[in-house]
Amino acid sequence: MTKKGYWIAMVDVTDPEGYKDYVAANAIALEKYGAKFVVRAGRNEQPEEPAGTRHVVIEFDSYDTALACYRSPEYQAAMAFRKNAASARLVIVEGV
Repeated sequence: MTKKGYWIAMVDVTDPEGYKDYVAANAIALEKYGAKFVVRAGRNEQPEEPAGTRHVVIEFDSYDTALACYRSPEYQAAMAFRKNAASARLVIVEGV
């Protein structure tokens, strides 16, 4: 059985209008690779270190699929929008 892959992102949005362009653009890659949002900017508490103002967890069928989506031309094009509208810390991990 293949283990799932996940993107875990902690984001600080600096330009909310520009971030909307990123969200629209990344939908192309996320749909192509079968991504499923597990967490998308819900309520949160940060009891230790600051961890961004927006949190996202995205599930993929496998770790390899998660990597392929990130490396895809579609996502790389979307990322250009994000770089102008937010700073992000992203990790791609294999599930249990």
